[in-house]
Amino acid sequence: MTLALHHRIDGPADAPVLVLGPSLGTSLSVWDPQVPVLARQWRVLRWDLPGHGGSPAGLLPTGAGIGVLGRLVLDLADSLGADTFAYAGISLGGAVGTWLAAHHPGRVTSLALVCSSARFGDPRPWLERAQSVRENGTGPLAAHAPARWFTSAFTRHDALVADLRSADAEAYARCCDLLANTDLRADLPGITAPTLVIAGRDDPATPPHHSRALADGIRDARLLEVPRAAHLANVEQPGTVLDALRAHFASARPGTAVRRAVLGDAHVDRAVAGTTPFTAPFQDLITRYAWGEIWGSDLLDRRTRSCITLTALVAGRHEDELALHIRAAVRNGLTPQEIGEVLLQCAVYCGVPAANSAFAVAERVLNETEERER
Repeated sequence: MTLALHHRIDGPADAPVLVLGPSLGTSLSVWDPQVPVLARQWRVLRWDLPGHGGSPAGLLPTGAGIGVLGRLVLDLADSLGADTFAYAGISLGGAVGTWLAAHHPGRVTSLALVCSSARFGDPRPWLERAQSVRENGTGPLAAHAPARWFTSAFTRHDALVADLRSADAEAYARCCDLLANTDLRADLPGITAPTLVIAGRDDPATPPHHSRALADGIRDARLLEVPRAAHLANVEQPGTVLDALRAHFASARPGTAVRRAVLGDAHVDRAVAGTTPFTAPFQDLITRYAWGEIWGSDLLDRRTRSCITLTALVAGRHEDELALHIRAAVRNGLTPQEIGEVLLQCAVYCGVPAANSAFAVAERVLNETEERER
C-alpha cells in the first residue's frame, strides 16, 4: 500500500479544488480559522507535513528536496481527480506552492503565499535546529514557538504548540534540512498563476522583506502586509487574511475570465469587493454556471449571446441589468445600429412598452459610452 500525506477535505464535491499547505511544526488545523468560509465555495484539501499531524514520518527521505513534498501534494490532487487547483500555503507550505506553480504551471490556477520565502535565510541555523531536534526532540523548540509564531498580544496558541510537541523529531529535522537547501529564487519569473503574497508585518521567521522579494520576483504578484501579525498571520489576524484570500481566489475562479471579458474589470471588481458571507454562494453560482458553463461555451459566439441576453432582459423588464448588458454588447462587438435592431424585434415579441423603456436605457448607455471614447 502506497503511503500518502494525511489530509482532510471540506466543501462541495463538485466545487473547484483549493489546496492549503501548513507551516513547519503545525498540522492542517492551522487553517481552521479560514476553512468554514472557504469551504462554501471550494472543495478544500488540507494536508499534513510528513511526521506532523497524521502523516507518516517516512514520507520524507533523508536529503529530500522541496520537489518531494510537491509531488506528494500532486498525488493527493490526482487522487481527487483534480487536474487543476488553487493553492495557498504558509511558510514551508507556501514554498511547496511556489515549486508547484513553477514546475507544474498547468496545474496551479491561482497561488497565495502566506509568510513564506523563496530562500529561508542562511542554511546554518536550519541545520543547527535539525541537529538539536534530533538530540532533544521538539519539546524545547515548542517552548519558544509562540515568540516566533505570534506577537506578544496573542495568547491563544496552546493547540498549535501541542502540534509541534507531537511532531516526529526525525521528520521535523528532515524538514529543517530541506529548508536549509531550498532556493526557489530562479523559479519565480516562470510562475504564471495569479499570485497573492501575504506578509506578517511583525514576522521574525520570514520578515516582510522575504515577501517583498517573492512579490518582486513573480510577475504581477500582489503584496499585502498584515499589521499586528507575526509568522502565523492567518491565525493571529484570521479575518484580514480570509478576506484577502477570498478576494484573490474569487478573481481566478472558473468563469471569472469570461465574466471580466464581457462585463469589464470594474464591474467584476465591485462585485468581488462587495461579496459577503451571505452573498458568496450566489456569486459562486453565477461565476461557475452563468459565466463558466453558459457564457464559457463556444457553441454560440458572444455577439449572439448578447442578443439573446438583451431580449430576455427586455422581456423581464430588468432595466438595471439591461444597462449593464448594453455595455457588454458593445464590448462583444455589437454596433449601436445592431443593438437598436434587437430592441425593434423585442418590440414585436416582448411588447412596445417594454421596448420603449429599453430604447431609453440603451440610448443613455450608448451616449455615455460615446462620450467616454471621445
